[in-house]
Amino acid sequence: MTVIRTVTAGLALLLAAACTVPSPPRPQASTAAGTVCASPQAAPGAETATTVDVIEQAYLCILTHYYSAATLDARTLLTSGFVALTQELNRNGRDVPEATMPALNGDRKADWAAFEAVYRKITDQVPDLRDRLAVVTLEAVVAALGDNHARWVHDARLHPDYYDGDGYGLGLQANVNGPQVEGNPGAAVPPLFVTAVQGGAAQAAGVRPGDVIEAINDSAPFIDGEPTPAIAALYPGYPEARPVRLRLLRESTGRRWTVTLKPGLFQRDLAALQVVRSKLLDGGVAYVRLAGFAPDSAKRTLAAIARLREGRTLTGVVLDLRGNGGGIPTEAVRLVSAFAHGKVTGYQCAADGTCEAFRTDDTVELVGLPLAVLIDRSCASACEHVGSAVKDLRIGHLVGTRTAGVISGPSQPYLLANNTVLSFPAKHHLGPNRELVDRIGVPPDHHVAPTPRDAAAGRDPALAQALTLLHE
Repeated sequence: MTVIRTVTAGLALLLAAACTVPSPPRPQASTAAGTVCASPQAAPGAETATTVDVIEQAYLCILTHYYSAATLDARTLLTSGFVALTQELNRNGRDVPEATMPALNGDRKADWAAFEAVYRKITDQVPDLRDRLAVVTLEAVVAALGDNHARWVHDARLHPDYYDGDGYGLGLQANVNGPQVEGNPGAAVPPLFVTAVQGGAAQAAGVRPGDVIEAINDSAPFIDGEPTPAIAALYPGYPEARPVRLRLLRESTGRRWTVTLKPGLFQRDLAALQVVRSKLLDGGVAYVRLAGFAPDSAKRTLAAIARLREGRTLTGVVLDLRGNGGGIPTEAVRLVSAFAHGKVTGYQCAADGTCEAFRTDDTVELVGLPLAVLIDRSCASACEHVGSAVKDLRIGHLVGTRTAGVISGPSQPYLLANNTVLSFPAKHHLGPNRELVDRIGVPPDHHVAPTPRDAAAGRDPALAQALTLLHE
């Protein structure tokens, strides 16, 4: 699930799909309507309307399969859904007298029956809003889990005109990213500045790396060092993206000016979109940048190191995971396995404390070179799996800034009756030392934060620090 936007729509969808891992078959709870939910066996068919029956199916699916289903207070799900329902009525000027939250007593079946009865009374009075009310209600039920790997995906989000609303052409400071702004805004650190101009509206407006964003739609991104909701406008979810008005400062000249960026499609640098990029650095250091843990990405990363090793002696490896939004957990394990054997790289744990270990694949040949790994606030999910393993197992240096803290657990997909997909973790992730990484992130061994001046000058202080460590 989002992160500095350096991938195309196709790659983004590939990574989103890769965030799920197959789970062993398990008995499906049933109701009078049939199976609660099951993993998709093929691509979903055409989406049909979201109804109260689909909301019930999602509710029961969560209470059957979610990581903490046994201890979850289901009233929080229904309350969140009802809040969203009434807010949508109010936004449309269509509030009705019956829109009063029913009493809930903690009995999951009885509470659903009470909720459904009131829900039907409300929607029967506003039939033209029925579809929209169902969508916002189900979205709120899923959001109530507060889980960064729980989501409900329906057609409009599977086929956006531009990836995740990010058609502005901006690469932004790594200490501010979508998951952190939405789930933990306190993690954002000022100033907010441009790290790259990828094309599109930003390029046409003359925006440059290093330009500081002082205001977003006339609101400051930070007040007294604390982030404001204004930042979220730069990370809209499809299809809510709108033109955004930015007040910019170019520190090298002192110039201040305002631009309006309209989201849209634009041609990207194809080289920059490669999942794996590599080059030889001074001093015989192999540099490999890995954009995401897609299928075979570990194999391709190790092949890139091997190619750079041909005919020469390497002195170390820099693995650049900045902006890596994650992907397939087994690819993360395979990558770590090239630097350590006979180790546990992390755990998947149930709510009762029972855990399954991710163990290194000792069939992977060891690289046998000193390692430095570059991380930032956009390193999430499987990327953090690698980061915590490198740190706990002491197999290399971590350089940069703390990771995103977006690694609740591998997400399992479940197909709903209207051909939409609900996904959430059946187990939660812990690091090799059984530490919680989700919402906390992995701290670097060497903290090197980016600055606007570095971005403007094309300097990479984190990479420079990594090279220094490898040459010591």
